[in-house]
Amino acid sequence: MHQTIPYATTTVPGGAAVAGGSGEPNGVDPANVIRMVSENAVMVIGRRGCCMCHVVQRLLQGLGVNPPVYEVDEGDEAVVTSELSRKIVSFGGDGGGTVQFPAVFVGGKWFGGLERVMATHISGELVPILKDAGALWL
Repeated sequence: MHQTIPYATTTVPGGAAVAGGSGEPNGVDPANVIRMVSENAVMVIGRRGCCMCHVVQRLLQGLGVNPPVYEVDEGDEAVVTSELSRKIVSFGGDGGGTVQFPAVFVGGKWFGGLERVMATHISGELVPILKDAGALWL
């Protein structure tokens, strides 16, 4: 039988921590998630092992963006989603909804989820948005 390898926090280029929980006894630090969103041109937050998070990541990578992905453990979902939903006004969102995973942030502002990313990609609007945010240079 195959044995799973424990998932650990790693650092990606640019200094953003990508984690499946913080390794702390109480789970993730929501302030750390908020800080990472504001420090990266594009940030994806999703459930650990979520296939839709992987789809968003691969789409962005195909366009030339290598976004850090913060994977949230199942037990930490409520804490992270409530913190992000409360901060969504400061991220430039309308504040009318709740954040669902995968949550994509572009230029430090809440962009949306999988449906919004796919719709803007299909309409051809995603690349200019990524260029304006500084995630693409070409």
